[in-house]
Amino acid sequence: MQAQLNKPQYRIPLFCTVTMLFWFSMYTCVPILTAYVMDLGASTKMAGLIVGMYGLSQMLLRIPVGIVSDRFHKRKLFIILGLVFSAIAGAGILMTQDLTWILFLRIIAGAAAATWVDFTILFASYYPSGETTQAMGTISFYNAIGQMLGILSGGWVADQYGWESAFLIGSFVGIIGMVGSLFLVEKFDKDQPRITMKGVREVASDRLLLTVSSLSILFQLLTFATVFGFTPVYAQSLGATKLDMGLLTFFSTVPTAFASWFGGRVLARKLGERNIIILGFVLSGLFTIAIPFTGTLWLLILTQAISGFGRGFTSPVLMSLSIKHMESGKRATAMGFYQAIYGLGMFAGPLVMGFAGDLLTLSQGFVIVGVLGCATALLAVFMLRGLLAPASGAANANKPAPRATGTGSSSM
Repeated sequence: MQAQLNKPQYRIPLFCTVTMLFWFSMYTCVPILTAYVMDLGASTKMAGLIVGMYGLSQMLLRIPVGIVSDRFHKRKLFIILGLVFSAIAGAGILMTQDLTWILFLRIIAGAAAATWVDFTILFASYYPSGETTQAMGTISFYNAIGQMLGILSGGWVADQYGWESAFLIGSFVGIIGMVGSLFLVEKFDKDQPRITMKGVREVASDRLLLTVSSLSILFQLLTFATVFGFTPVYAQSLGATKLDMGLLTFFSTVPTAFASWFGGRVLARKLGERNIIILGFVLSGLFTIAIPFTGTLWLLILTQAISGFGRGFTSPVLMSLSIKHMESGKRATAMGFYQAIYGLGMFAGPLVMGFAGDLLTLSQGFVIVGVLGCATALLAVFMLRGLLAPASGAANANKPAPRATGTGSSSM
């Protein structure tokens, strides 16, 4: 039976390791990228555009990746390609200091990140359908661990050996991950029908998917405007070194990893998925507003660590809600829509902060984005009302309430 999966046969530890190496490779540049391109002469707006192109390319590619993946049942191939692109993006920056080329290489990095659709769907397929939130919590944990190690390593090697060394180590780790990905196990039901255009339309009109995707736009905007965007630049104004910028992003990400694990596995069942989402937005928003009022690096790190708990609570629950009610043959397409839509926030976040930094001040930009995060918590109260069952124990917390969609119940 599907519910009685023998999980070890799917090489789950290997999958988690490859996931960790993938995000390690992608994130060695994160603590220093904005500062690096500004050191090369980029304006605040140009730096925001370079950082934001990573999100834009994901937004454009993730839906096609999801549809093709569901059509041909080729999850593993996309995972391998993602690691290849990640290695290319890191190696390419070693060869140029031209801002236009760096912009193009960040597009390639975004193409690599677009394959996250297939990481999540293949991993979820190893678990019974009732354990989707647990699966997303687990893979989000290794996602965050990889980001955390990549961020810390990137900041340290950049401080010791120069900016470019962070891109070199990211490329090297990407190659190791690519070799490991060759041994992953592809899993799909051979009798499962291939997705059709009617199925794509049904996925695209699903109310719960559209709701959590819209909330994720604002979640990613908050994240990429701050810890993966301009918080390291603010840290520089407090006297931070390259290593300090790595430590800032590292300590912002550690709570995200453990909150993803605990929130996805425990709190979502006990408190309810809607309450976890709201809590995450409140924490992230309030401690983004606090950034301009920190006068020391360690106080800044403390605020961003607490904000990291908010990100860790919110992310796996939103991701789980995008697919847990979908038929298995539509899950990659649904995840592609979800991740493509939230890519808008990854693109807009750095741009909003970049324009705010030029037109107002960086500090005012943080306040604006933080207020938006708190407003999103209130928005989530109304947007998720009627779509999720109230929290009254483990069974209810994970069981979506009946809801209307524009295309009937075939995507449920």
